[in-house]
Amino acid sequence: MDIVAALEADSGTTCVVGAGGKKTTLAALASRLDRAVVTATVRIPIFDDWVDRVVVTEDPVGALGEMTSDAPSDSSDPESESEDGWPLGLVPERERDDRYRGYDPAVVDELGEFDVPVLVKADGARMRRFKAPSSKEPQLPRTADIVVSVASVHVVGEPLSESLVHRVDEVSKITGLSEGEEISAADVAAVLASEQGGLKDVPAGATAIPLLNMVDDDDLEATAREVAAEIHDRVDVPRVVLAEMRAEDPLVDVV
Repeated sequence: MDIVAALEADSGTTCVVGAGGKKTTLAALASRLDRAVVTATVRIPIFDDWVDRVVVTEDPVGALGEMTSDAPSDSSDPESESEDGWPLGLVPERERDDRYRGYDPAVVDELGEFDVPVLVKADGARMRRFKAPSSKEPQLPRTADIVVSVASVHVVGEPLSESLVHRVDEVSKITGLSEGEEISAADVAAVLASEQGGLKDVPAGATAIPLLNMVDDDDLEATAREVAAEIHDRVDVPRVVLAEMRAEDPLVDVV
């Protein structure tokens, strides 16, 4: 099994939420797929360096149609599809020098009509390593097939603080931690397994897959396995994925 198979990202719409490696997860998946669309329903940092090209357009369906010879998933001529230009980035506007805007989730739903894997950044974390969503997050398309909720195992043993955690108050509500208290493996699991946390607004029929990232040594792998066991104690998910997304082979294990 590789990281694409572990996250079931080889088809349909895969949305990545959480903190501690969303961008690297999207990049790792995109680089391992023959064809993929990378997009967002929220702001996304400039990502031109890890896709073949970015198309800035208010008509992403038309742009994707051109790439696939205007052939949605029922095309009778798959051989007509372009072999160049993948992975393709689609965004509506360059908002600032360092980021693009994202599409409304309903627009991303339309992209799912094509026989191309769609990879979606569906919330923000301001470069932190752990988070719980606000009332307005995540921005998930209704037709999402997979929702990958990311957390960095590096936060275990660290204090609950703004420097590491996005939306400290929301994490406190789920875990009972006060700011400055040490984050445990059980706390990370509680957030990832919560319907107010990693499972928030996952569409009916979608599969939720927690991803523990930055597992870059044996001690952190042991910590990640502890978090994974705690997740399985709390919620029915098919697997918890352990990874180091910056590695040549990102997949550490599946629990």
